Amino acid sequence: MFQLKRTPFHERTSALCLPQNWRRWAGYIAAGSYELTLDREYWAIRNSAALIDVSPLMKYIITGKDAAALLHRVTTRDIHKMKVGQVAYTGWCDEEGKMIDDGTVSRLDETAFRLTAAEPNLRWLMMNAVDMQVDIKEVTDDVAALSFQGPNTRKVLNRVTEQPVDDLKYFRIMKNSISGVNVTISRTGYTGDLGYEIWMDNQDALRIWDTLVESGADFGITPVGILAMDMARVEAGLFMLDVDYTSTNHAWIEAQKSSPFELGLDWTVALDKPGYFVGRRALEREQRDGPVWKMMGLEVDWVGMEKLYNAVGLPPQIPGMAVRGSLPIMIGSGQVGYASTATWSPLLKKYIALAHLQKPYFEIGTEALLEITVEHHRQHAPAKVVKLPFYEPEWKRK
Repeated sequence: MFQLKRTPFHERTSALCLPQNWRRWAGYIAAGSYELTLDREYWAIRNSAALIDVSPLMKYIITGKDAAALLHRVTTRDIHKMKVGQVAYTGWCDEEGKMIDDGTVSRLDETAFRLTAAEPNLRWLMMNAVDMQVDIKEVTDDVAALSFQGPNTRKVLNRVTEQPVDDLKYFRIMKNSISGVNVTISRTGYTGDLGYEIWMDNQDALRIWDTLVESGADFGITPVGILAMDMARVEAGLFMLDVDYTSTNHAWIEAQKSSPFELGLDWTVALDKPGYFVGRRALEREQRDGPVWKMMGLEVDWVGMEKLYNAVGLPPQIPGMAVRGSLPIMIGSGQVGYASTATWSPLLKKYIALAHLQKPYFEIGTEALLEITVEHHRQHAPAKVVKLPFYEPEWKRK
């Protein structure tokens, strides 16, 4: 009988998870939320310090003479330009230029990298590594990871780390220690705020958790589940595999596939890098011709939505968490796209969505209609296409 795994932090997270609100994540169970409502967890991300268990992330250590060459071949980034200590966000594609998965590449030293992914990619990496001098090891179950997000996180880390993190730049990684435990800390995250990710051996997980919780009490440190993180990542314009796009490995039909250009990842596609990489020719054609679809932001007009509820004698009904579901986007009587994740933004006081729109309707300022359900009836709320991200504080990169 298949049984979901528990992360190295489960002894702590399970004791704190009041609603026992668990979610599946890559073969593990992860806390959806720790409280009955998401308010305090969401605001910890935006106002203080959120502690999020992200251990289920797939993790691969890639070493050897051809480690950089392999990652250069299979991702859209120019890996050879990466310096030791640098982290790069990237997608990887099939030969048709459609996304398989996305994650980060960290250059640990000249011949060693760590790749994170949402889903298993070992077979795909091995297939592309034929005749290369490279070793690929999955370490998902050996490496625990905490995402530490929010404007107070730097202050807390400086209390507990052997070396201050003040000089750790955005998308860089450093070796450090906490309570005598060796860790690596990357200036990365999935919330669009100031944040870090802390990587450690499984056996050290509880010690790191306890040290952070104790030292961060004065700064409002709060355990946060994936539901509050979901709201923050939409505000940051960040998409999720199997929610906002479908891997080519799982797509049944061509229309379910997405390219990096369609997902707004133009900046990650290094078509000027030398040599072959998987999907290059298809991506060159798409850059020349332009994408047929594009993911953009969508802001719903509050006054217009309020009128739809007023017509049946109700105030607007706002979901208490992000809605992971396809909502049609209309112009006139025709559908021109869909929203894949929608949420109320407590900070921006707006109802927002990640929207996939057909050309030419993805132009900023385009007026459209988002399907909503009002008292069991389908209605259409006025909305406007906007650029992503919805929210990006100035301290995120500083």
